Amino acid sequence: MLQIILRLILSALGVMLVAYLVPGIAVASFWIALIAAIIIGVVNALIRPLLQLIALPITILTLGLFSLIVNAACFGLAAWLVPGFSVSGFGPAFWGALAFALYGWLVNMLVTDGD
Repeated sequence: MLQIILRLILSALGVMLVAYLVPGIAVASFWIALIAAIIIGVVNALIRPLLQLIALPITILTLGLFSLIVNAACFGLAAWLVPGFSVSGFGPAFWGALAFALYGWLVNMLVTDGD
């Protein structure tokens, strides 16, 4: 349970970091960032696999690069769902999703589950 809370707090800090680094992304407060982190997780768990399946032919044709577009769309959808978390267009959504994915990768490398 403590691992889940730690990862959630680190994800919220990641949302705030992305909002600080990427122009066009804004988050109103830490609590909004926490809600945004939860919504991003839900969107990535439920909607992203469906979008990737639908976009599979295009993803194959572009050698996997279209998956970056799908990630940006999911990031933008999360921003659309959370009041106080805004993304001003496709460019900020693309760079924000990329930065958030890199941050998540780094957090996963540093924080272990104890296995």
